Amino acid sequence: TWDVELERSAESWAETCMWEHGPASLLPSIGQNLGAHWGRYRPPTFHVQAWYDEVRDFTYPYEHECNPYCPFRCSGPVCTHYTQVVWATSSRIGCAINLCHNMNIWGQIWPKAVYLVCNYSPKGNWWGHAPYKHGRPCSACPPSFGGGCRENLCYKEGSDRYYPPREEETNEIERQQSQVHDTHVRTRSDDSNRNEVISTQQMSQIVSCEVRLRDQCKGTTCNRYECPAGCLDSKAKVIGSVHYEMQSSICRAAIHYGIIDNDGGWVDITRQGRKHYFIKSNRNGIQTIGKYQSANSFTVSKVTVQAVTCETTVEQLCPFHKPASHCPRVYCPRNCMQANPHYARVIGTRVYSDLSSICRAAVHAGVVRNHGGYVDVMPVDKRKTYIASFQNGIFSESLQNPPGGKAFRVFAVV
Repeated sequence: TWDVELERSAESWAETCMWEHGPASLLPSIGQNLGAHWGRYRPPTFHVQAWYDEVRDFTYPYEHECNPYCPFRCSGPVCTHYTQVVWATSSRIGCAINLCHNMNIWGQIWPKAVYLVCNYSPKGNWWGHAPYKHGRPCSACPPSFGGGCRENLCYKEGSDRYYPPREEETNEIERQQSQVHDTHVRTRSDDSNRNEVISTQQMSQIVSCEVRLRDQCKGTTCNRYECPAGCLDSKAKVIGSVHYEMQSSICRAAIHYGIIDNDGGWVDITRQGRKHYFIKSNRNGIQTIGKYQSANSFTVSKVTVQAVTCETTVEQLCPFHKPASHCPRVYCPRNCMQANPHYARVIGTRVYSDLSSICRAAVHAGVVRNHGGYVDVMPVDKRKTYIASFQNGIFSESLQNPPGGKAFRVFAVV
């Protein structure tokens, strides 16, 4: 039966977006199954079916094998999701779903993960015990069920209840937000006089499967894109192989090259100038078009993610050499405000010298707070003058006529 308290505890844990079982205080008394995906839409039953499908790897321990403890035999990676689903004494369940941005799944960053948590009580998966007794289905149902049996489960007449379908706001991850970027920056002076600045401007752009690079790439922040799921089904054309003509669909070119699959994802774009011709090919389910006429081109590459320290500078992370390369998306740790300003300098305001700490510059610019998070870095031409300021509790330095190096800006990852 559905249990509201188990639902609440599942909802609370799903909101943490942590890919592990928890909280520790509840685990001794509940069972728990977790599932996550991102990309194209899948209903919650997709994960429940995947849990049950572990049955193919599970070997049931019959009574004569339990002396006194039953052996646990699983020929696949895991069978405990299945055994918890069918555990006979687990009579109550509560589940919840949450949409988690930039969720860490075993070291991989999923931009928009749909996270399912199901809690069971009493808990199952007791060591040395079988998940249920072997026998004829429904032969041991409680008397209160009156002998009813439906689909090999105990069933009580008149117990059917209908729940009208309700749209889960966090369950549809293909629905895209407005493509208009929030470039709003607001400031305020709070009680601690930190001169707070908040910036939500993004370097990356959300695009549809049909968007061509020539349509989108008209500003400075035109080299990182988020593609939706389902672009294999689009009819948008792709011209070329490896080097793609500017009239090509960004997302379908990325699938063709193998940067992303039909679940969508992040893509970096590099403009490559004019090419004399473009060769057709068929890769990853996409047939491209050939063109024997000079035109501007671009290449695609994977968006990498790298964890850094509070002291890491852009000069260290992605020095500016030709041909130009993209800076990885970085993950900043906590408490960079407290880092030693002599080793983690911040030089400039809004535009920073590449001698600056990436993470402290991001806090200074209001892109992340002191608890850390993800940041996009965009190289720009160096400035003759970098302006000092005090923002978000961090003093930045000024610098006049630097002899070398480059500059950069930091952007939010939403």
